[in-house]
Amino acid sequence: MADAQRMGAADIAALVRREIAKGTLQQHDRLPPERVMSDTYGAARGTVRKALLQLEEEGFVETRPGSGTYVVHKSETISASEIENATPLELMDARFALEPHICRLAVLHGRRADFDQMEILCARMEASMDDPVAFSEADTAFHRALAESTRNGLLVWIMNQIANVRGQDDWTRMRRLTLDLQTINLYNAQHRQILNALRTREPERAANVMKEHLETARLSLTRASET
Repeated sequence: MADAQRMGAADIAALVRREIAKGTLQQHDRLPPERVMSDTYGAARGTVRKALLQLEEEGFVETRPGSGTYVVHKSETISASEIENATPLELMDARFALEPHICRLAVLHGRRADFDQMEILCARMEASMDDPVAFSEADTAFHRALAESTRNGLLVWIMNQIANVRGQDDWTRMRRLTLDLQTINLYNAQHRQILNALRTREPERAANVMKEHLETARLSLTRASET
């Protein structure tokens, strides 16, 4: 099995987002070169590059050829402390409040291209049964794609803030404790059911499966926190 402790692109992206949210990295600041970030995070340069591409797609940074990568997102300092102090269980509760309705909105506003992208991410998760880090990256991308399919910029922003918690040490520890083969297999089945309900335009079925999915994840985290 792949080392669940190694840092993936989603982890690095989450850490950079947190630094931006806290104001440690500010608008117009230049990020360190990829080789420096690779050493800092203990990750391959390709992983760092993937994280930067993800951040660029989300509008947090901009890569300027021959110059470097710069922060273009203005931090919202009012939410920085909440993001920094949030726990994995708080993340699950916030997601439970939002994501079932996000499923309903995705049925209403989602397009075939959105669902095709989720299909790709489902396949990526299913190919990562023995790699919790790769699974977690695709899982984060799936839920981000789901939010983006609503065409609601505020919801996308909120979900990005929630995803920042995944960069915390507590979340990394919980991932090691919870993402075993059986759990990943169950999550994959639930993701497929959500996607199928979106494609067949069944909002309540999609919302209910999402509730089941988040209840499963929360129970898993609760058990892990007691160890």
